[in-house]
Amino acid sequence: MLIGRENEVRILREAVQKEDSQFIAVYGRRRVGKTFLIREAYDYKFAFQYTGAHNMSSRGQLTRFRLELKRHGLKNVPTLSNWAEAFYELKRFLEGLPGGKKVVFLDELPWMDNPRSRFLSELEAFWNGWASARKDIVLIVCGSATGWMVKKILKNKGGLHDRLSHRMQLKPFTLGLCEKMAVSQGIEWTRKQILDAYMILGGVPYYWSLLEKGVSVAHEIDRLIFSRDGELHDEFKMLYASLFDHPEPYLKIISALAKKKIGLTRDDLVKLSGISTGGAFSSILEDLEWCGFIRGYRSIGTKKNGKLYQLVDHFTIFYYDFIADGKTGYNYWEAMQGKPKYNTWCGLAFERTSLWHTEQIKKALGISGVLTEEYSWRSNPDNEAGMPGTQIDLLIDRSDGIIDLCEMKYSDSEYTITQQYESELRTKKDVFSSVTRTRKSVHIILVTTFGLKQNAYCWSVQKEVTLDSLFE
Repeated sequence: MLIGRENEVRILREAVQKEDSQFIAVYGRRRVGKTFLIREAYDYKFAFQYTGAHNMSSRGQLTRFRLELKRHGLKNVPTLSNWAEAFYELKRFLEGLPGGKKVVFLDELPWMDNPRSRFLSELEAFWNGWASARKDIVLIVCGSATGWMVKKILKNKGGLHDRLSHRMQLKPFTLGLCEKMAVSQGIEWTRKQILDAYMILGGVPYYWSLLEKGVSVAHEIDRLIFSRDGELHDEFKMLYASLFDHPEPYLKIISALAKKKIGLTRDDLVKLSGISTGGAFSSILEDLEWCGFIRGYRSIGTKKNGKLYQLVDHFTIFYYDFIADGKTGYNYWEAMQGKPKYNTWCGLAFERTSLWHTEQIKKALGISGVLTEEYSWRSNPDNEAGMPGTQIDLLIDRSDGIIDLCEMKYSDSEYTITQQYESELRTKKDVFSSVTRTRKSVHIILVTTFGLKQNAYCWSVQKEVTLDSLFE
């Protein structure tokens, strides 16, 4: 059952109604549901479909391509020695089909592009020299190696430049869509329990499809991840190995970022990862950003060289926090519940979840129609001025003269603001206003699981956003 993706389905289905041929690229990280979306949108009916194989030679790819042509009904297919011959045979096959739109689906495109294979050049020739001149072809290309898809297809500077009819990035699900998916699977969890699962699995649909009904979140995490035969026990290694031909430098950067919650500058990453700066280093950072594993952000008021890179992928962070040291056992995660390390992790994971749901926070604040920019911000202590250092994970800079300083707090019940915490909030606000010299009003916003408990110290908060709002 397809959950969400209504706009993407509409675009895919409308493509067969267009008067001319259509070229659509679908990209996004592994397990996000790209292939499932395309198959569901077309009811699993394609004129031709081929899926590239990981770590297979060009000869192997071409052999499989030939077999797919034969399976689809093409007669007398010769042995294919290069991609020019492969696309020639594909054209011959499509020309022999009855009238009407013909949907061609090439899945895992990056895996077909072996060194010196000239695959991309022949794809360009297929589209520019044949398919685009017709009116009956819908070419769908897809791939999990997001960096390759962006560089080679979306930002192609050669024959495919500006040739796409649509570019479609599939992002992980929000909390609301994960809730719908859980319901469709007969899983009866509270929103707090769905949040607890989301803080580990993120919004990756495939991970959620593995969940079983009738058991607790902790039980499922133990079964899927910490059990040696769990479906996600080795997912971390498979995730990066499947996306990048040489994952080692990517993992060095990821490992360095996993040790620093707020993020690292480019220079710090170079030092800690041991990778030389330059074009290759920039390319790695871009690939990781495009895949959604990290985000690059600037503190409000800083210039380009002040950019920080932060690890934001839920599953990757969970791996480094709890799996990388080799912890296994069917009851490990259940035993961790309530321990200090678990409680600290919950707070940080809820902050990350809130960052993935800034649109929902803006809606809850009633500012969906207001132009905004989102930042994180930090300042170092200034001993001479007697000003402490501080950190703010989410600032919403609004065009209506207000800056929302958002604090995120995870708890099992209503959150109680103590006198000490109220003082910390005021200090953060004062330090931010003083250092940035902003002329805008600064509002303190608290994002919590179950809201605020009313007491003498809660009035410094201008507005509160609850977990229910993140599901909108």
